[in-house]
Amino acid sequence: MSATGIGAPVRRREDGRFITGAGQYTDDLHVEGQVYAVFLRSPYARARITDIDASHALSGEGVLAVLTGDDMRADGIGDIPCGWLVKQKDGSDMVSAPHPPLAHTFVNYVGEPYALVVAKTQDAARHAAERVHTDFEELQPVIDLATATDSVEIHEGVRHNLAYDWELGDRTATEQALADAAHVVRLDLVNNRLIPNAMEPRAAIGRYDAATGEHTLYTTSQNPHLARLILSAFVGIAPEHKLRVVAPDVGGGFGSKIFVYAEEAAVLWAARRLRCPVKWTAERAESFLADAHGRDHLTHVELGLNEHGRFVALKVQTSANLGAYLSTFASSVPTYLYGTLLAGQYKTPNIYVEVHGVYTNTAPVDAYRGAGRPEATYVVERVVEVAAREIGKDPADLRRMNMIQPGDFPYETPVALTYDTGDYEKSLDRALELIDYAGFSARRIEARQRGCLRGIGMSCYIEACGLAPSQLAIQLGAGVGLYESGEVRMNPTGNVTVFTGTHSHGQGHETTFAQVVSDRLGVPFEDVEVVHGDTGRVEFGLGTYGSRSLAVGGSALVKASDKVIAKARIIAAHMMDVGADDVTFDGGVFSVRDSNRSMTIQEVAFAAYVPSNYPLDLEPGLSEKAFYDPENFTYPAGTHIAEVEIDADTGVVRVVDFVAVDDFGHVINPLIVEGQVHGGVAQGLGQALLEHGRYDDYGQLLTGSYMDYCMPRADDVPQFRVDTTTTPCTHNPLGVKGCGEAGAIGSPAAIMNAVTDALGVRDLTMPATSEKVWRAIRGAKGGIR
Repeated sequence: MSATGIGAPVRRREDGRFITGAGQYTDDLHVEGQVYAVFLRSPYARARITDIDASHALSGEGVLAVLTGDDMRADGIGDIPCGWLVKQKDGSDMVSAPHPPLAHTFVNYVGEPYALVVAKTQDAARHAAERVHTDFEELQPVIDLATATDSVEIHEGVRHNLAYDWELGDRTATEQALADAAHVVRLDLVNNRLIPNAMEPRAAIGRYDAATGEHTLYTTSQNPHLARLILSAFVGIAPEHKLRVVAPDVGGGFGSKIFVYAEEAAVLWAARRLRCPVKWTAERAESFLADAHGRDHLTHVELGLNEHGRFVALKVQTSANLGAYLSTFASSVPTYLYGTLLAGQYKTPNIYVEVHGVYTNTAPVDAYRGAGRPEATYVVERVVEVAAREIGKDPADLRRMNMIQPGDFPYETPVALTYDTGDYEKSLDRALELIDYAGFSARRIEARQRGCLRGIGMSCYIEACGLAPSQLAIQLGAGVGLYESGEVRMNPTGNVTVFTGTHSHGQGHETTFAQVVSDRLGVPFEDVEVVHGDTGRVEFGLGTYGSRSLAVGGSALVKASDKVIAKARIIAAHMMDVGADDVTFDGGVFSVRDSNRSMTIQEVAFAAYVPSNYPLDLEPGLSEKAFYDPENFTYPAGTHIAEVEIDADTGVVRVVDFVAVDDFGHVINPLIVEGQVHGGVAQGLGQALLEHGRYDDYGQLLTGSYMDYCMPRADDVPQFRVDTTTTPCTHNPLGVKGCGEAGAIGSPAAIMNAVTDALGVRDLTMPATSEKVWRAIRGAKGGIR
């Protein structure tokens, strides 16, 4: 292994510009002649817009326009679509409510944009926005997920506020197996609503060139090509060949920047209408209100076991809050990204899940780090933990005896997936060793002597990453294929430019992809540049989400690199006057078999562009493109174990130890992988102990700032111990599986299992705040261990 090749812990090359303030984020960009937009947002959760009076605003100095939803509709701008069509139980399509970029008749959540003010300065735009007078007729909102299907209908024609009633699995067989089970565990669970808080708020600049008809959108997107496709084909902003989308440096996304938002469409439209660039940057309060939220499920689960403790059936009923509208991938998160993962790591023969996707007058809910997989893992690992306690079996032993074994692969689950490889017991054993599971009882006794309650909990998770293959995804309702593109261009002087359709916003692609291509071509790591995030420079791509970048995007680059090598081999053979079959390639050098003749790939690249001695039937140049469409998902898996201490007097929970042992397949850069796990665990800890997006009965967001929405801080997070096991993915050329979401998937259940273990209670809803835990301590029957 070289110091910078595959498997080397190379420091992220992009960090230099980030930590020195040299990054170029959307808000850092200044387009000549730009003006500023401020959005008017609904103060009500549900209301009819009866009048907008902008006369006072328009009289202000520097104010250029007040543009409304009616103006947008009059210009023929269409609705924002949902990108995944889910079929209901009866085979009918889901019911997708119209979602105009700017509301024009009704507003359906607090923070929904219905107009924008454009002025020469940001202050002028803000001041003018305050002078727009809007009359609303307030309507009864639907806020409570538990009662939403029995409430007034939010959208005309959407009965019971149901977007869909979806199912997966064999209901009859599952219910019969539960009826025959020796023991059935029943549990009601809440997966709390989360509000993404990327370091960089969303921002967008719309630009229009009247001479060419070309539109450019600079935006904080994880998926610029998809944004271009939706804005052109569905919203109708501009023809696709006249629309360029650029996502420069992006300061975190966690899923919340995958989607196409109203503000992006609006600034492009305003720029064309006003013939000047229009810029908008969200304030943090706007981010809380209008960024897509995550999670928000109510679930009832039943797990059946036989007399020996083997799982025989799992039945899950979930109500998923979709918010006021279906966001870009909202329909798929509680269905295909959730229900298909309910087998977990276990050989449960009968599984059935039904999901009600429900509209409420709250911010739209979509993918957030893990997207369906954390919710599924939470259901499975919480009910398994409770089962172990109810039947008096050690939680690790119960999991072990039900695990899929290495000899079972490929393993077809009852919920539509086929796992290709894994060794789940190996990860479990390593995690138990690292946490010193055998010594926990002594630590619990010692903690009790200090007035603390100590608990331990584990979570054996699995996830499906690298969303694929395209044909299957489209059959299941995806609006586009889920392949990825890559281009590898060797320049005449031997350095390499790599173009990828994925997008980096903290993952370290500029480092990892350079390692992959450097290793494949045998060129110095420093000579590889990675380009992403610009539809004007990259042919096409599907962006970054679902831990797909390396498994899908990296595989496309491997294919493109292999094409470069194949062409270079022909050139080298011609120049050395031998057949291509007589030329080998290793470490960046083409060599003639049984000879001392050789050429470096850099020498071949120069010859490809300066063809003085070149095959006549070969085009000049050394640049190749490739698309990669996976034949299956990848399946990272592992075991996370948390140990907590609770102050019995105050209810404060402290995570004192955390171990994560993950199987990510082959690891390209262990330093980056470890950082990804750390970040994911921190977010999972936030969900388990601190974070909860809450509305009052009128639909006002009660957690609309950091004063009320509690984010994890450094002193909330323990020293992590991270390790890996390896079973390579069997169907991509790198053998990788994906690592970006694992920490957020495995950790919430592990932490909550530890908290309930410490308290000696059956259940506690997330987040386990100090008040909630204190009340549980005071209300516990039979004392606290």
